[in-house]
Amino acid sequence: MKALPWIALACLVVPMFASYFFDDMFSTLSHLFENPSLIELGWNSADYGLYTSGYSVLCVFGGLVICGMLLDKWGVRITGSIFVGMMAGGAALVAWAITSGMAPKTSLSVAYVGCMLFGLGSEIAGVAVTRSIAKWFKDGPMAFAMGLQLAIARLGTAFALIISPRLVAAKAPGEIYSLAETARPAFLGLALMAAGMILWAVFVAMDARFDKAHMAVVRQAHQPDPEAAEGKGKEEDKFRFSDVLGLLKNKQFIMIALLCVFFYSSIISFKKFASAILIPRFGVPVEAASWMVSMLPFSTVIFAPLFGIMVDKIGKGTRWMVAGAILALIAHILLAFAPEGVPAYGYLSMVFLGFGYSLVPAAMWPSVPKIVPSKVLGTAYSLIYWVQNLGLMLFKMFAGGILAKAALANAGSSSSGPESAAGAVAVEVMFVTVCVVALLLALGLRRSSARRPELKLDSPSGK
Repeated sequence: MKALPWIALACLVVPMFASYFFDDMFSTLSHLFENPSLIELGWNSADYGLYTSGYSVLCVFGGLVICGMLLDKWGVRITGSIFVGMMAGGAALVAWAITSGMAPKTSLSVAYVGCMLFGLGSEIAGVAVTRSIAKWFKDGPMAFAMGLQLAIARLGTAFALIISPRLVAAKAPGEIYSLAETARPAFLGLALMAAGMILWAVFVAMDARFDKAHMAVVRQAHQPDPEAAEGKGKEEDKFRFSDVLGLLKNKQFIMIALLCVFFYSSIISFKKFASAILIPRFGVPVEAASWMVSMLPFSTVIFAPLFGIMVDKIGKGTRWMVAGAILALIAHILLAFAPEGVPAYGYLSMVFLGFGYSLVPAAMWPSVPKIVPSKVLGTAYSLIYWVQNLGLMLFKMFAGGILAKAALANAGSSSSGPESAAGAVAVEVMFVTVCVVALLLALGLRRSSARRPELKLDSPSGK
């Protein structure tokens, strides 16, 4: 049935939707942590930055690489199920820490551990989903399918950005946010993950039947099976640790991995502190800031699938990566240096950032199967996610530290004027630098594609 891949995709996107929601549930509440005396949880901006950096700890310290190899050995059904469960378990631990009533540092430590488990589970689940799409859409519209999955997953981010300020409604001056109020987005995220786990189980059953039917067709044709069942097939059985060393010698793969870390750091790390940047820079209330930053995921819902079709039909992937990196750079220049207190510049920057957030991934992720063998595709994606998480962990901590220092300096000042936006500007200068590096890497890929046309980085999918 031609509809089966799309049914499988529908099952795969729900766990990712839940993951994106939970990861971004505090992004438009980050301003609350600038005054920890007003939240019963007692975390400040540096604590919040540390908590969010926990997402990447296990990923960075070997978890992603090792689990990526397990994915190539055991297949997406076994490995994916383990880590979808870990994702949900880590999220449950975070929710418990937030509502436990423990001392702030203790609750932070427990939530940090939960975020570490949630992060590794989410990243390996994401690798399993991407690898599954590459398998189910191998001879079809792969870039479109990947773009559509990304778009729907990012709806989880959009949902979090918009609904969280409404779940944790603004208080009158001097009133304190209780633990239960702070945890409302977390409990909604857990409900979404429960639905995701059910649909993941449906996908596992579908994937097993898919492999069984495929092997039956191959046996009937008396031909060797080039894409056998997960963990059993000829290609899977050939996986060796030496294949990892081969990836590390692949210049194009290294450039894609580094582009991923710098480009995503300029957007994902920014989102974690969106309200703490947009509110002082452009003088908007928290509700307007949430709508402003929600333009990022909403734009990808429309444009990521469209750009995926474009990559499938006309190629030119490295050119779209360059274009997306330029748009992200322009956006952060506006966020850093546009006149203060003019909301129009904030909205314009989100337009540019949203287009870039759609262009680069739509071209980047489908490029990986073009330059690495299918038997190590899980390991390849895991290595990219690993270096991405290294950057995310560091830049989140840097951003939280910068804002915390600025808040401390402002607290000792008699003025609430320019100093109130100083931290936001300093963070944005950091992101401008990150975008410059991403643009240089995209240009390097463009040049490499021109010199190595046999790689087909700029060819339409399937050609």
